[in-house]
Amino acid sequence: MAIILCLETATTNCSVAIAVDGKIKAIREENSQKFSHAEKLHVFVEAVLEEAKIDKKNLDAVAVSKGPGSYTGLRIGVSAAKGLCFALDIPLISTLTLEVLAQQVQCENCYVIPLLDARRMEVYSCVFNAEKKQIRETKAEILNENSFSDFLKEHKTIFIGDGAVKFEAICKNESAIFQNGLFPSSADMARLAEAKYKISDIENVAYFEPFYLKGFILG
Repeated sequence: MAIILCLETATTNCSVAIAVDGKIKAIREENSQKFSHAEKLHVFVEAVLEEAKIDKKNLDAVAVSKGPGSYTGLRIGVSAAKGLCFALDIPLISTLTLEVLAQQVQCENCYVIPLLDARRMEVYSCVFNAEKKQIRETKAEILNENSFSDFLKEHKTIFIGDGAVKFEAICKNESAIFQNGLFPSSADMARLAEAKYKISDIENVAYFEPFYLKGFILG
């Protein structure tokens, strides 16, 4: 039975959950443009442990969303995760933020493209098939009306994340479906973290760094 603490801080959503065997037992999250992660994260950690009636010493691993995303948010989450792993001598697991976000979409014969805002008309993106297998690399790209046209020609394509609003404003393709208002959540990390834990797909706590993808952007 794996008990994993999941931390998601890559966007404005500060989210913490306790998962047991891949199932959420307690969760706390707050989505604020004020980026109050530094104040909220450790409070949320204590709250979910108390609700789940789990002692910190009984954690088997800590999972953290590694990016891409907000530089500040990622630093806060990864620093907290590494600190807990060092103190408790437990493994660190990382999950791709865009993959976490993609878990919120269920569809058949479609593509899922999570888009995270990278300022102006730029987004962080990657592409998943209906089975949530990543089929295109993660990258930062500037949107235009022809973005993702190769995928839109093949299947209906669902765009999610805070960057999807930008693309919706310029996209004219009828195969594009937009699900706005969705943010990465620790609730969607549990299954991914559990799968990695089972095969010992863990990070080197001393050397692990967030996946920034591009240079420093405040926020």
